[in-house]
Amino acid sequence: MRGPLRRLLPIFLLLSQSAMAQVSFGGRPLGLLPQGPRLQQPPVLVLPAVDANALMAEDEARRAAGEKGPYRFGFNHAVDLGTAAHGVWTALRNGDRVWRAAIECPGAFSINFRFDRFAVPAGGRVFVYNDEGVHFGAFDARSTGGLASLGVSQMPGSRITVEYHEPGAVVGQGELHIDRVTHAYRDVFRYMKDLGDSGPCNINVICPEGDDWRDQIRSVAIITTGGSGFCTGTLLNNCAQDSTPYFLTAAHCLDADVENWVFRFNWDSPTCDPTENGPIDQTVANCVMLVSNAPTDMAFLQLSSIPPDDYEVFYSGWDKSGTTPDTVCGIHHPSGDIKKISLSTSPVQQTNIDLGTGAADCWQVTVWDAGTTEPGSSGSGLWNQNKMVIGQLYGGAANCANSVDDYYGRFDVSWPLLEQYLGSCGDSLPGLGDGEPIEEPIYFDAAVTSIVNIPELICGDSVIAPIVTLKNNGVVVLTAITVTYGLQGGPPFVYTWTGSLQPEQTVNVPLPPIVAPTGTHTLVVTSSEPNGNVDQVPVNDPWQYTFTVNNPGGNVLFLLTLDNYGSDITWNLATDLGTILYSGGPYPDFDAGTVDSVQWCLTDGCYIFTIDDAFGDGICCTEGNGSLIIQNADGTVLVESDGQYGDQFQTDPPFCVEVVGVPELASEHGLPVYPHPTDGLLNIRFSGFQRVERLFLLDATGRISLMTGGIHGQASMSLDASGLAAGLYTLVAEDAAGRAVRRVVIQR
Repeated sequence: MRGPLRRLLPIFLLLSQSAMAQVSFGGRPLGLLPQGPRLQQPPVLVLPAVDANALMAEDEARRAAGEKGPYRFGFNHAVDLGTAAHGVWTALRNGDRVWRAAIECPGAFSINFRFDRFAVPAGGRVFVYNDEGVHFGAFDARSTGGLASLGVSQMPGSRITVEYHEPGAVVGQGELHIDRVTHAYRDVFRYMKDLGDSGPCNINVICPEGDDWRDQIRSVAIITTGGSGFCTGTLLNNCAQDSTPYFLTAAHCLDADVENWVFRFNWDSPTCDPTENGPIDQTVANCVMLVSNAPTDMAFLQLSSIPPDDYEVFYSGWDKSGTTPDTVCGIHHPSGDIKKISLSTSPVQQTNIDLGTGAADCWQVTVWDAGTTEPGSSGSGLWNQNKMVIGQLYGGAANCANSVDDYYGRFDVSWPLLEQYLGSCGDSLPGLGDGEPIEEPIYFDAAVTSIVNIPELICGDSVIAPIVTLKNNGVVVLTAITVTYGLQGGPPFVYTWTGSLQPEQTVNVPLPPIVAPTGTHTLVVTSSEPNGNVDQVPVNDPWQYTFTVNNPGGNVLFLLTLDNYGSDITWNLATDLGTILYSGGPYPDFDAGTVDSVQWCLTDGCYIFTIDDAFGDGICCTEGNGSLIIQNADGTVLVESDGQYGDQFQTDPPFCVEVVGVPELASEHGLPVYPHPTDGLLNIRFSGFQRVERLFLLDATGRISLMTGGIHGQASMSLDASGLAAGLYTLVAEDAAGRAVRRVVIQR
């Protein structure tokens, strides 16, 4: 079995991504920058330990009584912690200031908390991170959905740091206050053990049982309620079909903190067995409670914002007719576990029952034929055979040992309270995206998806050997694709790929080399005729790549060592006539000691290098020992500075470089070829050459028809040109001293 530390690593990678759209907006806290400013150590608020065993015993008693949720995972501590009277402030050189405070919950698996006051002015940023460097944020004024508070999801570990960066222009305008911290006494993300704390009969939604429910699965989210519990709920479509994020769950999940609930979508295992972790960063924070109804245990919410496109959520359809279903499906997060699916083909009945939170009009699922439900499943939807929601989970006795008698509040009875939001459009409404006409499959679609193996700047050479990626976007296996390529404005070349390319797969294809003269060029590559047929999607056939050739050209290296305020620094390189060739900056702050290495390709001439510092203190020495060096390929230093230049450093006079091109060799370097003319076989002697590096044959358009290298120490060799068309060709041999050229005629 894998150890806990090795299991932690992929989870931390997931957490560290700044993909929590609608909640966080990227960036990195100053306290985690290795060369960041010296921040004062934050005071640590150490909270009392909790009796996990006693809390889990209480949870088990509720489970035995048939309560389905919320599934409790943590203990809430009431705290009083804010920027006004706690933590520590550090003033930065540029007038900004940073507030930090640390919270420790001894023995906790994770910590989440609530900002009951979250007032962050323009430019202010809030981060939360643990001792391993995992961080959430930046949170800013957009993160709350217009509310004055914000719930923050579970951060792994027993100690966290809260950091607030306040710009100098708005000093004193922000306020943060935390009134509740949740100590997770359960391993909510299974960092220290395998996933799957729910019963063994539960079925991951990726398994075959979920194949008919792929859309509906994407509408389900796990909810962090009240800081310390989990429920489940479902996005619903409305008659306007405008993606308003209406959300159905159970009334018994409601608490005083409903507006700060956090909703996590797509927490699904990517494999059926074994269960593996899924993304945990696709969240939306905050909501508005629109209406609830105890007689059906219904709660109806509107999320603070529409889930972003990359979540790929679905809005489930619904049926308010009250018709008893033939079969039903449940999709949920039992025991706060990764998403599961339950199916029943047994009779469903209408009933009224009180499970301890009040009598409710319900659908009774008499038995689950596959899967079950558990605490944490509360509020999850019940779908009929037409894939439409007809209720949400109230409770019941079902579990893996005895998977019978679950009760779902009836959607049809709740309808009078929901109609004002969902609209009037009949007894049922398909999910958003349902009911669309079935498109004909795409059989033949070959696409170009990339061009590689060509540097953006080619220095001292003129030969390019592109590699293109071809993709099969159709549904049949492709065995042949025609590839047309060439430099924009030049002659086209044709190459036919053959092989076996499965649907949705890609293949990298090296194209025959061509010569590109000095200057900026665009290589255009187009795919066509998959398996000899017309490409059904021509829009993805072409791809292009722009690059520059400097030939002759020489490499010059620019090395810039930064100080702590890279945002002050900009630079450019210009010709002695003032034409700017290269530029760079500004850079990130607090990266002192980082070296930016830039390679320039320059031809013969003189150049002016200029570097500016907006703050006027250069790059050395108060804020770090910065410096700069410009050197040629053999290491000769052309320009250097110790960084003590104030506002600006400029080369005066300009510095000059001398580049030697590839010369044409003298007549004693011959290329005798026989027979000549030839019908295909070229016998070549290298007269006067010491070490031939490369030999190639160009056709009349400049395309390389044949090329070979590594001909070291050979006095002669043979080339087989029998596959080439008749015509005039150019034979080129290169060594370290230069190159020799010979015209060659192929005739049939």
